Amino acid sequence: MLPLALLFASHLIPDTPQTPWKQPQLANRNQVLMLTFGSGNSIYYAASGDHGKTFSKPVKVAEKGFLALGRHRGPRVESYAGNIIITAIAGEKGRGADGDLFAWRSDDEGQTWKTPVRINDVEGSAREGLHAMSASNGWVVAAWLDLRDKGTRIYSSVSRDGGETWGQNSLVYASPDGTVCQCCHPSVTIGHGGAIYVMFRNALGGSRDMYLAVSRDAGKTYQTEKLGRGTWLLNACPMDGGGLAVASNGSLLSIWRRESTVMSAKQGEKEAELGPGKDPSIAAGLNNSLYAVWVSGTEIKFRSSLKPEAVTLSPKGEYPQVILSSNGKPVAAWEQDGGIVVQPVE
Repeated sequence: MLPLALLFASHLIPDTPQTPWKQPQLANRNQVLMLTFGSGNSIYYAASGDHGKTFSKPVKVAEKGFLALGRHRGPRVESYAGNIIITAIAGEKGRGADGDLFAWRSDDEGQTWKTPVRINDVEGSAREGLHAMSASNGWVVAAWLDLRDKGTRIYSSVSRDGGETWGQNSLVYASPDGTVCQCCHPSVTIGHGGAIYVMFRNALGGSRDMYLAVSRDAGKTYQTEKLGRGTWLLNACPMDGGGLAVASNGSLLSIWRRESTVMSAKQGEKEAELGPGKDPSIAAGLNNSLYAVWVSGTEIKFRSSLKPEAVTLSPKGEYPQVILSSNGKPVAAWEQDGGIVVQPVE
């Protein structure tokens, strides 16, 4: 028998199976749950007013050249200062030959979208196609894998007007070994006091470990530290990043993969094993509760800090994400059978 929670899932299915919907991303806007995803070279947006039980018909936001999509590439969505902001990387040639990070903005609940603004200030430097975005405390922050110099580096930019304009790019981190991990997506979130946190997988001393960069001056400069106590010696890119969340007490939580195990850690503390798997995502709830999703084999796994064991949300699926809805309950989304499943978790 399928878990009871699956009876209340939203299944969003494309009109034609030749163009599957991929890489869903969720965010909250007051009482509205926002969803974006990619299909081919197009970006789509849909909204839910009942915490993910049902969604509006997806509308096309844009189609701009070749969209970076798949393996954690694809659009991101946030909302701030009355705007819905969607970011994505696209290029005229695509396939890593070119690519810029753009921001689309809507001030009418997603009905229309403004002309996109390029975030990276060196043309073509975002061509790896991997980025993250977050909004809170007065600004919107984007971070991405950047190729403006030799080797892959992490750069960021801050918008102070809800995504309408973006500031000068800041170097978050450049590895002394010449490059960070070249195909693992970064994560970004903003703390209660306005600190900006960027997580990325490094390539340092033969290891592919997760690192955290922290800025306390609005993204101008960053200080970097390693996450966890162990290490992963690997001469390859696992194509797997992780996620960040800020607990209600202000502590920073992270989730990521080491070898075949999903790990979680608080900043400055030893990591804990959550279970076998990959492609994890994390959300923080009330009373410092933690919610996590990941892929184990073919299954979508969910775990809450309120219960000791992981449960299966679906027997198959890929690239899950979890966030906290405005009702205080977690909502997960993932790819499945060419469409997207959104699952409020009771």
